Amino acid sequence: MNIKRQVGLPLIYKEINLEQGYRLDLLINNCVIVEIKNVEAINDVHIAQILTYLKLSKSKIGLIINFNVLKLTDGIKRLIARN
Repeated sequence: MNIKRQVGLPLIYKEINLEQGYRLDLLINNCVIVEIKNVEAINDVHIAQILTYLKLSKSKIGLIINFNVLKLTDGIKRLIARN
């Protein structure tokens, strides 16, 4: 299993090229993105963030893991990229 942390994700917009426009918390086997959170609740901003990461990286599966919950299973959200 190949796990990378704090992976820079380039962002290209019009004529602007940022080599590390975004930073992924974890990238597993170059296909699963994991974002670690410690917030009251996962909201639309967090979902939009990981959907953007999925689109830019061409990955298929994303996980948001929120540690600010009583049961960890309540803090996990799985997202699948649409093509």
